[in-house]
Amino acid sequence: MTLARPLDQTREIASIDPILGLTRADMDRVNALILSMAGSNVELIPEIAEHLISSGGKRLRPILTLASALAFGYRGENHVKLAASVEFLHTATLLHDDVVDESDLRRGRKTARTIWGNQASVLVGDYLLGQAFKMMVEVGSMRALAILSNASAVIAEGEVWQLSAAKQMSTTEADYMAVIGAKTAALFAAAAEVGPVIAGAGADFEAAMRDYGLHLGLAFQLVDDVLDYGGSADDLGKNVGDDFREGKITLPVILSYAAGNEDERAFWREAMENGHNDDAALARARDLLARHGALEATKARAREHGRLASQALSVLPAGPHREALDAVVAFSIERIR
Repeated sequence: MTLARPLDQTREIASIDPILGLTRADMDRVNALILSMAGSNVELIPEIAEHLISSGGKRLRPILTLASALAFGYRGENHVKLAASVEFLHTATLLHDDVVDESDLRRGRKTARTIWGNQASVLVGDYLLGQAFKMMVEVGSMRALAILSNASAVIAEGEVWQLSAAKQMSTTEADYMAVIGAKTAALFAAAAEVGPVIAGAGADFEAAMRDYGLHLGLAFQLVDDVLDYGGSADDLGKNVGDDFREGKITLPVILSYAAGNEDERAFWREAMENGHNDDAALARARDLLARHGALEATKARAREHGRLASQALSVLPAGPHREALDAVVAFSIERIR
């Protein structure tokens, strides 16, 4: 069976249906646990949690935890708790991100901060983090707890790093890749790694799944970077052009800036550092990105990380779970149309 197929020659329509089918029963249990753990006598907590939890995300991260445990023959209950923990970590991050970024929409719906305010969003995010760690402790695996708690710290570190580098055109490609490695890929990596940990699969398989999740997360974020300049709100889960309007220095911008002349670099500095980023500026930004092939170059990097994610799966036992995990890679890349 060919596993690590070239991602510029993927199937015409990639789908996560295989992994959804394999994890559906367990994911139903995860969803029930999420609703239970998001409950509280403080009425605002379940209201805000339910608003974001029910907003239509694909929940790839907890699905990866379930699939990576099942791929190694795990038959206990702890993968459900770990998957719910992963989703709570992600949800808390989204609540905090929207406050920091002053975002108004997520997945086409008003963000919690626009409905209930920044303070409530931050505090409910903190509550979900606490519930996530409570479930991790209940699992009783110090190794899984160490992996997910470390990921939580790394994500927060990445957020601070991104904030300190915000609106600075001096940001390098290496800097940016380090930021998204922490901010986005760390949770993908941890979500995939804890599966073989609780299955007792051994260090080699843990490392393989960590590499799979890491490269999948990097590919996923780079695709998001491309979609911000040419996708749709449904693809992104937020408004198209939000990164530009918020002055976020993403890889396409870094590459276009590096290739541009002095007039073009002055435009990027005005737009990203000084906030001159109206619709006319966005149109020019998209023109410059096209002129210098920045989106295509970002796509190429995403495909390379996708290839590395698929390659990491080659050591897994052959079967439907390995194929389904590989299909997630193709799906993540093929969001670029």
